[in-house]
Amino acid sequence: MNAFVLLVFAIISEVFGSSFLKLTNGFKKILPTLGVIIGYGTAFYTLSLTLTELPLGLVYAIWAGMGTALTAIVGIVVYKEVFNMKKLTGILLIIAGVVLLNI
Repeated sequence: MNAFVLLVFAIISEVFGSSFLKLTNGFKKILPTLGVIIGYGTAFYTLSLTLTELPLGLVYAIWAGMGTALTAIVGIVVYKEVFNMKKLTGILLIIAGVVLLNI
């Protein structure tokens, strides 16, 4: 499978796991906790597969940056967190940083 497809899957899995963290209530709720374990487990597994073809710096920059930006967006959309110019600027700076690292 294409390494970039695996990377996208790793990002989506990480965002899935991170999004469930809020619902675990300190890992006291079983189903959300399983969502975290499955999400992060899948994310790290697929991330490790991308590293067989792509350099660590590139992979980690994309994974961490896009995962952070998308998790912030999930917080805004799903958990109704405050959206303001500061948050928008931060998300755009994260994405710009990932782009700059990859040029």
